Amino acid sequence: MKLKVSEIFCSIQGEGLDVGSPNIFLRLFGCNLRCSWCDSMYAVKGNDYENLSLDTILAKIRDLKYKKICITGGEPLLQQKTLVVLVENLLKDDYKIILETAGHIKPEGIFEDPNVLISMDCKCPESNMVDKSNILILKTLSNKDQIKFVIKDKSDYIFAKKIVLKEKFNAEVIFQPVYGSDSKLLVKHILEDKLNVRFVPQVHKFIWGDIKGV
Repeated sequence: MKLKVSEIFCSIQGEGLDVGSPNIFLRLFGCNLRCSWCDSMYAVKGNDYENLSLDTILAKIRDLKYKKICITGGEPLLQQKTLVVLVENLLKDDYKIILETAGHIKPEGIFEDPNVLISMDCKCPESNMVDKSNILILKTLSNKDQIKFVIKDKSDYIFAKKIVLKEKFNAEVIFQPVYGSDSKLLVKHILEDKLNVRFVPQVHKFIWGDIKGV
């Protein structure tokens, strides 16, 4: 069994509930969405990837020593059948896992494991993929998981606010500004509207900028 792998590296977690924590990152290749603000197009199209066996991937992960791993992309769930087998092995080895996914493919049951945090997007209008998110899938997430709204401008904020106020989510809700957008204004809107959400910018970009491999 093999997976299309864009890169494997160590860095701090730059997004969401685990922000600031050292992680191994396994970036899988391929995505069937084309978000306007995508910061990893090298893992979405082209041929910049390797077909790696699960044994090779596990060896590379174990060599990096840390016991937290973020599985990202691209869209990891496009390779879900093989990914499930990898995750089974990682859980046996006592890894803590974050699965980053776009919200249009339902994760298999193994991702409900308490040692897996599902980070699922709800796409806003400026992504140009707003019709791809599945609210029913988002509502299946538990309180160990997170729902991420990537927000570029006021129209995105209004869209996200309406969903948060209308729907009952079990997962933690995060408002993440698009890198380079007005973070102060987004915080102002959240506080004025008394929304029960977390504002979490992409911390790794404040450190290194918008570059590959961090």
